[in-house]
Amino acid sequence: MFSNTEIGIDLGTANILIYTKNKGIILNEPSVVAVDTRTNQVVAVGNEAKNMIGKTPRNIVPIRPLKDGVIADFDMTTQMLKAFLKKVSKKAGVSTRKPSVVVCTPSGSTAVERRAIDNAVKSFGAKEVHLIEEPVAAAIGADLPVAEPQASMIVDIGGGTSEVGIISFGGVVASRSVRVGGDHMDEEIIQYIKRQHNVLIGESTAEKVKMEIGYAHNDHPEEEMDVRGRDLVTGLPKVITLRSSEVHDAFKEVLESILHAITETLESCPPELSGDIVDQGITITGGGALLKGMQQWLSNEINDVPVHLADNPLESVAVGTGRSLQMIQKLQKAVK
Repeated sequence: MFSNTEIGIDLGTANILIYTKNKGIILNEPSVVAVDTRTNQVVAVGNEAKNMIGKTPRNIVPIRPLKDGVIADFDMTTQMLKAFLKKVSKKAGVSTRKPSVVVCTPSGSTAVERRAIDNAVKSFGAKEVHLIEEPVAAAIGADLPVAEPQASMIVDIGGGTSEVGIISFGGVVASRSVRVGGDHMDEEIIQYIKRQHNVLIGESTAEKVKMEIGYAHNDHPEEEMDVRGRDLVTGLPKVITLRSSEVHDAFKEVLESILHAITETLESCPPELSGDIVDQGITITGGGALLKGMQQWLSNEINDVPVHLADNPLESVAVGTGRSLQMIQKLQKAVK
């Protein structure tokens, strides 16, 4: 069916992953573009652009063209995809001219948002573009039996969105998409430190705090970390000591939003499939699944349902998007 290069793209708010059938995941870089505002030229993309956040002269602005899992800046997304595909063709040693592309979209995205993704991908020369819902891609990547007539429940906690889906027979039976994720946790940490300590920190620092001393549940061994920022009263640099319990309090509401989406999805699940979920459990994937204690916290909150962590949470969606090329016709019918 596909004679050209086959590519799967996980168009994530935090990271873009590109999968090719022969080489697996060939690119995994932050979805950040650095732009020179005077010439409107792209200066850097991916890792290089992310390292510039908060450290550039006035005329160079690092931006995230994807927000909450969908395209916020169409032109920049197109330019970023073109730059990434150049990297892919160099690495893979294959031509990415007129590729067949599968892109995953949040299950809660509107027709306009889907069209924007479709157009952005087509504008760099894709021959065919297929859209697949993120929960389905994540489930395929996590090796769940999506094509079987049994329930597979997936929770994908990404940077901009958290997707919850119950999949059976190749399609989504019940799903919820909430526009909160890892980036919102970082934002809550920034606001908490601003309120409680009168210190302003940057995005990269907040992300580091979350990864080092962030815990999903409150019952954990207390840890501390020195955090550097700018004192909002004096304007001078300042170092504060942050406790892990404070970090948990900062993003507690984000976790509750994700839990609410999971319980709502379970409530709208047909009774026949509910029995499968009790047996098979819930699989968590995405970068947010790597938050310390996430698996244990979810198990405690959702009684009687086992919670499993996908083998490679960060790459599940991209791997699933790439693998879906083989079963795309069946999936397209289910998505429609």
